[in-house]
Amino acid sequence: MDRLMKWMAEKFAPRINAFTKNVWVDSIQEAIMVTLPMIFIGSLITLVSILKDFIPGMPNLTPITTFSFGLLGIFISFLTPYMVMQKKERHKIKLISGATGLSLFLMLLNPKFGDDGTVQFVLERFGPSGMITALLVGITVAVVINAFNRFSWFKKDTNLPEFIVDWFDFLVPIALILTFGWVLIYQLNFDIFELIVGLFQPLNTISQSLAGFVLFNFVGVLLYSFGVSPWVITPILYSIWIPAIEENAKLAAQGMAPVNINTFETFFSGWVGVGGLGATLPLVIWFLFAKSRKLNSIGKATIVPSLFNINEPVIYGAPIAFNPILMIPMWINGIITPIIVYLTLDLGLVEIPSKVFQLWYTPMGLSTYLLSGFKGLLLLAVVLLVVFVVWFPFFKVYDMQELKKEQNEIPQE
Repeated sequence: MDRLMKWMAEKFAPRINAFTKNVWVDSIQEAIMVTLPMIFIGSLITLVSILKDFIPGMPNLTPITTFSFGLLGIFISFLTPYMVMQKKERHKIKLISGATGLSLFLMLLNPKFGDDGTVQFVLERFGPSGMITALLVGITVAVVINAFNRFSWFKKDTNLPEFIVDWFDFLVPIALILTFGWVLIYQLNFDIFELIVGLFQPLNTISQSLAGFVLFNFVGVLLYSFGVSPWVITPILYSIWIPAIEENAKLAAQGMAPVNINTFETFFSGWVGVGGLGATLPLVIWFLFAKSRKLNSIGKATIVPSLFNINEPVIYGAPIAFNPILMIPMWINGIITPIIVYLTLDLGLVEIPSKVFQLWYTPMGLSTYLLSGFKGLLLLAVVLLVVFVVWFPFFKVYDMQELKKEQNEIPQE
């Protein structure tokens, strides 16, 4: 175990952290982070729409969701190349890069032009279903424009105004990018959306299986236990979660049963992420009863954030990260909890969430009830019982260890 911990601390974690700080990966993460408020709007509308059951004649607020969460692909196509250029400190070309990404994305939506001058888009392609396409578009645009950054038609000592020079220098990469889109759509009649759906279908299928559901959770828990932020896999997770909950919402609107279990709502708003990734809220509660002054203080300091599913303070403060005594139960919960949740939802004992609910900071219990009602609360109670039991023996060992340290320090003082 000591050798594994040393290798993870000295080799694995630093390399993963270096990967996440790479400009390209960091830009994708940042682009997604910027869009979160628009995603949250969809969640807030879900909350407000519940009032329709109690307020007759309440207006339909769905268009607000459509023009926020439903335009996610557009936002990503602009923000990804923009963020790449910003992080590379190429501020002169970040806006034109974003605009080019947006332009290519709209072209790849394959709109239909009518004889009367109208343009028809498939609305769902603007949103979560277009997220992967938007990311690929954003990266492609950033790569091309970045490659042409040092290219110029003019000498450095030219007398032409700088903005004129920039205009002409931007023409080549933009022309190449849009010509590429024109060839794909209007010459080859190539539907990139259909290709991406086909390529990602196996991944989506696996992710919605029991093994995939457990694996998705455990990978994030494993990385987190070694101090690596799970944001490193955010692009992969969101590309599956967001389209999955969108499909569930559509099925529910048609009176059909939702089918996708692996969604953000299941992970963080319903049952699996009790107190945050790794189900750490029960550990924090156990800390409140610790004999060790250190752990008792940590429990008091982290209980409020944990109630709102913010567990960085306990992950790095207890610490859980790089602490074998607490890492092991976190891994166990990272496997057992999703198994219980998946089987319960798959058997139909509790309703699969079909509401867009990205408000991860909503206290566990309230969010669970809003998503699945009283049956969802019963499942949460079972999950909490299991997680409390798993944490307890490891908490006791760690508490005794820290208590002995504190007792040995008293004579020295």
